[in-house]
Amino acid sequence: MKIGNRDFEIKGHTYVMGILNLTPDSFSDGGRWNHRDRALKHVDEMIKEGAELIDIGGESTRPGYTMVSDEEEAARVVPIIQAVKAEFDIPVSLDTYKPQVAAAGIAAGADMINDIWGLKWDERMGGVIADSGRPCCLMHNRKSGGSDYRNFMQDVAADLAETLRLADQAGIARSRIILDPGVGFAKTYEQNLEVLHSMEVLQELGCPLLLGCSRKSVIGLTLDLPVEERLEGTLATTVMAVMKGCMFVRVHDVRENVRAVRMTEAVLRGGCV
Repeated sequence: MKIGNRDFEIKGHTYVMGILNLTPDSFSDGGRWNHRDRALKHVDEMIKEGAELIDIGGESTRPGYTMVSDEEEAARVVPIIQAVKAEFDIPVSLDTYKPQVAAAGIAAGADMINDIWGLKWDERMGGVIADSGRPCCLMHNRKSGGSDYRNFMQDVAADLAETLRLADQAGIARSRIILDPGVGFAKTYEQNLEVLHSMEVLQELGCPLLLGCSRKSVIGLTLDLPVEERLEGTLATTVMAVMKGCMFVRVHDVRENVRAVRMTEAVLRGGCV
């Protein structure tokens, strides 16, 4: 799959996507990277640590987050996308579910759209992505009260199949779609663990997977740890992602996760080069 000017293998290797939050209220690092110089320094650090894609977001999606206007979100992300593309040779993903923000980000140079609502928040989003020719990551999510499932993994797969139907209808090629099982979104603690355990079921939909568990509450609840102490738990989920054949992991701590990917892949190869 081509993202920006780089070709990414769909199978056989797990790539690390580094997170750049440009929000004052993100659950993990809100407010740390809002200033342009700090943001660019952090991108430089993540690239040196092994990130192969940078995901930029301008609105927190933590539980109970405050929604911001399209204009404010675009004002946060557009200058940084432009600056990152000017300073670094790395593909940039834009984390947004709003078509107006997506269009502004694409015009600024974003190489991919990462939509946490899987095209279901605004019916115009599919058209924006299709018209741009950009690849996208489409996540599983449900609106308030949506964690009441009959058969959990079958229902998640059915929800993502509906997202793929919307993508087909909009004209987004299947070859440009990555799916995200949506750990931490519209799922109970037990359901988050189940999707981690059984996410290979979703590969039957025919698209590569991205896993985003970095520092999330499922780790905090399992280990009884605050956000700043969830690195080891995140690394465990990254190992699982590699073993389950995920194409990407989306993380805050790039260096450590790159090392975990390399080690896990070496073990899985069993010494074969």
